[in-house]
Amino acid sequence: IDPSRDYRMSTTQLSVAASCALASSLPSLKTVLLIRGGANLVASALDKAVAVSGGGAKPPRELDGNVDILGISFTPKGRSVLCMAIAMSLHYLGYSFARPSTLALFTSTSTGYSSPAAFPLAMAFVSPTSLLLLMGYGRMLDRFGPKGALQRTSMFCATVLSVAAAAIVLLKESTWLSIPAAKFITGPLFVFRESYVQLLTSQYWSFMSSVLTPRQAAQWFAPISGLTSITSALAGLSVSSIVQKIGLPGALGLTSLMTVLSVVAASTAYGISERNNFDPATEIEKKTRRRETTKRTENQDLVETHPSLVKKAADLFARVPQLWLLFLEILSSQGLATLLNVCFVTRLSTAIPNDRERAGWMGKFFALINVISMSIQFGVLPPIMTILEPRDLWRTMPMVLVCFTTFQSLQTDPSLNVVSASLLVMKTLEYSVRRMLDELVYVPLDYESRFVGKEVIGVFGYRFGKSSMSLVLSALTAIFGDFTLQALSWLCSGASFLWLTCAWRLSNLVPTRREAEERYEKAHKNKRGKKKRSGS
Repeated sequence: IDPSRDYRMSTTQLSVAASCALASSLPSLKTVLLIRGGANLVASALDKAVAVSGGGAKPPRELDGNVDILGISFTPKGRSVLCMAIAMSLHYLGYSFARPSTLALFTSTSTGYSSPAAFPLAMAFVSPTSLLLLMGYGRMLDRFGPKGALQRTSMFCATVLSVAAAAIVLLKESTWLSIPAAKFITGPLFVFRESYVQLLTSQYWSFMSSVLTPRQAAQWFAPISGLTSITSALAGLSVSSIVQKIGLPGALGLTSLMTVLSVVAASTAYGISERNNFDPATEIEKKTRRRETTKRTENQDLVETHPSLVKKAADLFARVPQLWLLFLEILSSQGLATLLNVCFVTRLSTAIPNDRERAGWMGKFFALINVISMSIQFGVLPPIMTILEPRDLWRTMPMVLVCFTTFQSLQTDPSLNVVSASLLVMKTLEYSVRRMLDELVYVPLDYESRFVGKEVIGVFGYRFGKSSMSLVLSALTAIFGDFTLQALSWLCSGASFLWLTCAWRLSNLVPTRREAEERYEKAHKNKRGKKKRSGS
């Protein structure tokens, strides 16, 4: 057997797989790249973006050579980032089928709940569900590393979605205790759908944050987010026709399939990093070996400790103040998002009573959000980020929402267009600007901040903000009765001012692009120095 031939065949197979994944999920990528300056220019820029940042030093020789994909030459790091971006795009493609489907099932008169208190009550369960998922992720991360954790959590989510879809079909005509049996599925399914999306999303971003430098991340995170907007928009536009053909449970089965395909792309990304010595797991493995080197006594063996996820998060928040302020900012922003969502669902359920029509309308609405987000991510953010600092955008986002929520609160009975406009602006800023700013915070930080702190904030923080606001709404409703849309709009206006306060405090600690790059270079310079000393 010729070892070199085996190696080349493996690389060829990898190239074909990556090309097929790209062609099937992102058919417009080449056109977008050509519009932005030509394939050769983009290839050169992306090679720089994914090269090892060594303070001007020449990158070490990669084990895999460059591979041409659609006429563009990608380095191993470039392919890993591309594969992970494809994985995230497939994840959001599936999620964009699940979001309107689960919401339509939840608000349906036959399979869901018509009470105005049902939505806030369901959102209150999102936080504890997210916490359970987060605890499971923490155990998997410690035991299997980031690659194994992503694979197992993704397959678990795909299994839950497919089983729930099958159960809804089987129990559609059944009743338990004079209650439609499907209601016992749609409620927990809605809560799970709200909980799982950020669990997987944070893991994709953690990998890419570990590969790119702060300067490269500022340049490429917006276009990478734009890829998810493309697939989400395509899914949103096709939801109506898909639901007409295969039904709401069938759309959930399609979500499960997309999640499985995302595992293939993510595993490819990690496989490339492992073969070419830039696997993010190596950083924590070295720290773990150092931690396990504890003192011995005459009567004691080696003692290994595994701090709990809560202890790790508390230590991280105390050591890295940006994470704590980011946690508070997410609580306030998601509290506002929940209030706007309640207004939206309340008005939509009365304006469009038909379940399938409502699902189709929501699909087109979120497709519009993703189209606008994509335009911002590809056409607005890249040039703006060369002029403005991230802290400027952190302060601008809530100011925009203050204007929209204030206008909505002045309406006696806000129409669907007014309520939808506020939610559209909130979601557009969240998907385009805030998603990029959020990820930029983590790039210059260490492994624990990127893989542990990020999950705690991204999974628990996001959902805890929504659940907390939902609990407050449920309590106020129990005391004062149902709120009018104008009263809810007043709460939205107050929440937007709270978000502005938290975002402003966070922006004061967000480093400039130059400061972030210097911190990154310093940290990696120390790592290289330690590696040389250990080698000598």
